[in-house]
Parts: sequence; structure tokens; C-alpha cells
Amino acid sequence: MRAKAFIPFLFPLILRTVLAAGPYPATTGRPIDLWPEGIPGYRADGPAETVKDGWVIHVRHPTLIAYLPTAEQRCGTAVVFCPGGGYFHLPTENEECDEARWLNHLGIAAFVLTYRFGDDGPSAPLRDVLRAVRLVRSHADDYGIRSDRIGILGASAGGHVATTAATLYDDTDGRTGSPLDQVSGRPDFTVLLYPVITMREPFVHQGSRRGLLGADPTPVLIDHFSTELHVTKDTPPAFLVSTQEDKSVPLENSLAYFAALRKAGVAAELHLFERGPHGFKFTQGRGPTSDWPARCEDWLRFHGWIPAAPPKP
Repeated sequence: MRAKAFIPFLFPLILRTVLAAGPYPATTGRPIDLWPEGIPGYRADGPAETVKDGWVIHVRHPTLIAYLPTAEQRCGTAVVFCPGGGYFHLPTENEECDEARWLNHLGIAAFVLTYRFGDDGPSAPLRDVLRAVRLVRSHADDYGIRSDRIGILGASAGGHVATTAATLYDDTDGRTGSPLDQVSGRPDFTVLLYPVITMREPFVHQGSRRGLLGADPTPVLIDHFSTELHVTKDTPPAFLVSTQEDKSVPLENSLAYFAALRKAGVAAELHLFERGPHGFKFTQGRGPTSDWPARCEDWLRFHGWIPAAPPKP
């Protein structure tokens, strides 16, 4: 069964067109097993994986799903998307097509990651996201993308997963002895929506820390997974979005990461909006906040990750 799940990475993907609601076309393939050789750190006595009301609870078998633009649309860039859920649950794939459709609309190949939480130890999500980047990068030709244009989009706790990849990509805990460890897990850029960043008081999102590190983490563990502390000049550029109305993840998380990037001399763009609750995504009618996708598109074009817009007549 696992060998069959790995076939999409050995041969060209056979994808079917999906008629999905929304302004952007989407294509999808079946879930790809991240660890066909065996899941590192897997705890057989861990809680069972269940699906309830559109949410996956206690992810035990991490997967990656490709949503690819048409050959005519694709621009050579890929993004691994890490959805949010407080390191407690994740939305099922059908709930996250908005991000994939938007990325496909820009010509970007989207890869939706279903990652583990802390049930297999606090390094499990880091291992999963680095494995996802390495898999996509190692099969860039199969997907019609460039190996030096692979980014990460992370929302909420998924933003924390994304920034662990951006800052801890060379961490020993992210290596499992697989030949794929030789492939770089460093993303080339990050897009962070209302992200969880710090595990430190007073701005930590308590649910995310508990889901990742447990009820009583040590100071060493807290600092290791406070990603603002690990930014260097080699950390990839970032685009960040947060709001004053967010009552779940304080905007100080974005401020801390932006300040660390700025101090390290890393290119970054931060948008702090007045309106918008946590998890607003692509909701319209929230004033300037609803324009964040256009601002992000401008940023991606400015850096050359998607083609420049045609000149206005």
C-alpha cells in the first residue's frame, strides 16, 4: 500500500480536473504518503486519527496533496501550504481549496500538507514540513517547477510550522537518516497569515504551545520552538499579515518575527490591518484587510516568484 502511495513521485502525476466553487480553477491528485519507509518518531500507543465535522484530529499519517495549475498557467513556482488548527486539528482537504485555487490562479503549484502535531514529539511537525519541501524540490521536474522557487504559506499554527522550516531547516531533529536529507529543506520564501511565532509568554498562543510542546514544557524547549529567536541572515524572505481584531493569536507574534528579520537584514513585508478576526482568509467586505491577496501578489511579482504583470494600456 505504501509503495502505491509513493507512485505519484516516481512517475508523472495523472491529475483530474475538479469543479470547485470559487473564482480559481483547481486540479488535484490523491494524497501522497510523506513517509513510505516508515514515519520517524511514530508512537504506536498514540491517539487514533479521526475525522469529525470536517476536521482531522490527531494526525497520525502525514500526507501531501498536489493542486497543479494547467501547463499554460504554471510559472515555475511551488508553495507548500500549512493550514492552521492550533496543533490540535486540521481541516480536511476540501476545506482548504481556497488557498490552492488562489495559488493556481497565480500559476503556482500548490501542495497542501497534513502534518502531525505533538503526539509523536515536538519535532514531528518540523520533520513533516521539511520532508514536504524536500519531496517537492527533489521532483521539481515532474511538477514543472524550479527547485529554487519553492515557498511556504502558513496560516495560524501553520505559520509556526512554516517558520520552523524557515529557521530550523538545518536542525538535527529535522533529519531522519533518509537519502532525502541531502536535499535542502529550506524554503525560498514564506507567506504568513496571522501566524503563531513565539512559544514564550506573554504573547504565546496557549493552545498551540500545549498541542506541540505539552502541558509543562521546559524553558529550553520553549526557546527552541520560538522561531523569532532563530532568524539569521539566511532565513528566507517573508510576507506577513495580522490584524488588531485577532483575539486568538496576538499580532505581536508577527511583530516579533518581522523585527528579527529586519535585524538580520532579511527582506520582509508586514501588513497590520485594523479589521479582521482570526482566520479571515479570503473573506470579502473587511475593508483594506480583504486586499491582502492583491498585496501578496504584488510582493511575489516584485521578487520574481511569479511573472511581472503586463503593462497597463
